[in-house]
Amino acid sequence: MIKDIICFNENGANIVRKLNSAAKEAGIECANTFYCNADNARDGFESIGLDDFARRGFSEGHALIFVGAVGIAARAIAPYIKDKLTDCPVIVIDDGGMFAIPLLSGHAGSANKLAAIIAELIGAIPVITTSTDVNGAFSADVFAVENRLAIQNREGIKKVSAKAIEGKPVTISIKDYPPEEPVDIILADETDREYSLLLRPKEFVVGIGMRKGKDANDAEEFVLGKLREAGIKTEDVYAIATIDIKAGEPAIRAFSTKYRIPVIGFEADLLNKAAGDFTPSEFVKETVGVDNVCERAAALAAGSMGKIICKKTKGEGITLAIARRRI
Repeated sequence: MIKDIICFNENGANIVRKLNSAAKEAGIECANTFYCNADNARDGFESIGLDDFARRGFSEGHALIFVGAVGIAARAIAPYIKDKLTDCPVIVIDDGGMFAIPLLSGHAGSANKLAAIIAELIGAIPVITTSTDVNGAFSADVFAVENRLAIQNREGIKKVSAKAIEGKPVTISIKDYPPEEPVDIILADETDREYSLLLRPKEFVVGIGMRKGKDANDAEEFVLGKLREAGIKTEDVYAIATIDIKAGEPAIRAFSTKYRIPVIGFEADLLNKAAGDFTPSEFVKETVGVDNVCERAAALAAGSMGKIICKKTKGEGITLAIARRRI
């Protein structure tokens, strides 16, 4: 989704309008509200301070798109940069619409991919500077993101990337298939063998049922609290599962975006076919057509070999269950 865009003059505003039109034509979800710097208010754009724009974007985890100079974007985001694996993606487009530049989180936040999409939409050139991409080499962090794997030792990313850039083969071992020789990447829960990078499959599915219009901050606090109680980190969550009519609920979308966890929505008929012993609710059944959303959704998303490890718990306008996938 293309959501938070800011521009600083009429040329930039025209680029924003062009991007919005092209995105909608391509079926890409785009925000209905765009922003301009508070000193450059114009029709159809909401005025916002540059620092407020950057701070909110980093807080919510959305990609930030600046239509203007790289220096403006760099200064705006500098106070909020913390971690290459969790910082929000940042893209800069010059106000002539010639270049789309992923400035931050090119791999972990998929800014490189988004910049390429934007460039295609507006007829610009994507300016990709990450070394593995420039050299056409294997990228360990992209591999982890695309395969929903949690990085356990971030220092290993540099080791593997350096080897790939040098043109050396990168070897991978998967749990239950131990190699005869040391390898570069291990996919396992734990290992005492020599390796450069340890990746762990994301084990947990969070099933959520939610009342329409639930406050996003309250929902986030509730979910994080239950994960802490279960000793689970957000980076180990494979997916959020719910009924399809709730998958677009703003509070669920906000949590998904901020913590980079995909949402899986199931139709009521499919949820009703889930196998297991679930906590029923007649009210929920009358409302959405299934007697339990959170447990059934978690069970389905975890697969036939998965297991519910946290039964339905209730909050104000929200229910939650946790399932563990069999890896």
